[in-house]
Amino acid sequence: MRFLFLGAGAIGTYVGGSLALAGHQVTFSEQPDAATTIGAAGLRVTKAGHTEAVHDFAIFGSAAEALAAGPYDVAVCALKSFDTDAAMDALIATGQPVPAVLSLQNGVANEPLIAGKLGADQVITGTVTTAVSKPGVGQVIEEKLRGIGIALNHPLSASLVGALNDASLNAVGYPEPRAMKWSKLLTNLTGNATSAILDEPVSVLFADPRTYRIEIEVLRECLAVMAALGLRPVNLPGTPVRALALAARRLPRFIAQPALTKALGSGRGDKMPSFHIDLHSGRGRTEVGFLNGAVADHGDATGVPTPVNRLLTDTLEALSSGEQSLETYRHNPDALLALL
Repeated sequence: MRFLFLGAGAIGTYVGGSLALAGHQVTFSEQPDAATTIGAAGLRVTKAGHTEAVHDFAIFGSAAEALAAGPYDVAVCALKSFDTDAAMDALIATGQPVPAVLSLQNGVANEPLIAGKLGADQVITGTVTTAVSKPGVGQVIEEKLRGIGIALNHPLSASLVGALNDASLNAVGYPEPRAMKWSKLLTNLTGNATSAILDEPVSVLFADPRTYRIEIEVLRECLAVMAALGLRPVNLPGTPVRALALAARRLPRFIAQPALTKALGSGRGDKMPSFHIDLHSGRGRTEVGFLNGAVADHGDATGVPTPVNRLLTDTLEALSSGEQSLETYRHNPDALLALL
């Protein structure tokens, strides 16, 4: 298949590089500086401890150049959620035909946004559960292979599953796009915002009875919103989402807390969640509005109370923008609990 990747970050490099190694035609659109660096050095994809150099791809520093090098079967959006709007506008502004777009992004707002720009028949819902890291530009390491979910409601879905499995990415098809996407959102919420706000690893959050309460309420609010939307959690590739939902809703704390601490905290090692990385690297923005904020917004729309997700969203956005000092809550869960 012929792929155009919007973004050569961690997910774009991992999926695009793997597809290129499997013989598919891959083109990237990236920021000019990164495009120049990657074009000169190529990609380095590490899987199962083995690193392969990837040179059989094209990369351009603008959407117009990338589209002109087509045609493509599908464009893959591998950007942060807050960049989706501008990326779609840039594609449309070229005046060239835009292929169907596969969103491999976190959150539940990207597919509706893309559908609003391009049409509902131009969107393919996807989600990535494999853990990857990006040590440098054009470099990616597969830390734990889980897989990729692809919604089966598009004519290209079956071909995409086949192409991704050509590249050993463990792609699985799902009949219900929203259930798949909200199930991934549930997993993205675990420890993410609280870790950034308190500057603590996820293992500490789930082991501490004070912050454990916060994490459980975050998950319960999301599950309540899903129920109001008529959605049930589904297991994702390598990710037992239903067990997470069961632990959050029904298991007694003396059983659930040790299990979640081990599964969600200790299993991460020393790696911090994405919100922590974005906040403490000084990027000035995180995706909290698209994750915890989405739960709160849909809670407002469905009449489901979501005070914890709303508070975490507002607090992290204030810290990201500099309206509040990072020292306000650092290693101080009692200060955050006081707000709740």
